[in-house]
Amino acid sequence: MIRNLAHACFNVADLERSLTFYRDGLGLKLAFEFRDVQGRLGGFYLKVGPRSFLEFFLAELDPKTEKQSYQHICLEVDNMAETVATLRKNGIETTDPKLGKDQSWQAWITDPDGNRIELHAYTPASWQTPHLS
Repeated sequence: MIRNLAHACFNVADLERSLTFYRDGLGLKLAFEFRDVQGRLGGFYLKVGPRSFLEFFLAELDPKTEKQSYQHICLEVDNMAETVATLRKNGIETTDPKLGKDQSWQAWITDPDGNRIELHAYTPASWQTPHLS
């Protein structure tokens, strides 16, 4: 079922400032970027460990967060369909799995305090896959 912490996601005011701090200051490696159709940077992934990442998005692109930095944690699962079925059997509400923009399967749950948790299952086409070793 749960395999690993896949990523923690943060909304930030300045992507370049965050990239400089985490990449140049802390030595984390850039894995990939999210860019819109005009090529503008909207977010990026930094590699923390063999299968773990930090994800950053420009806060102004997500107004529902109301200056909230933390968005969610993401847990890597070994099999999305089986995990969702088990969670539902255990009384935990989940969204239906869908293939995300990064080509990874995702579903969402919420803990009893309202904290959002993303479930992630990598595919051979996942943008994270080349960075998993």
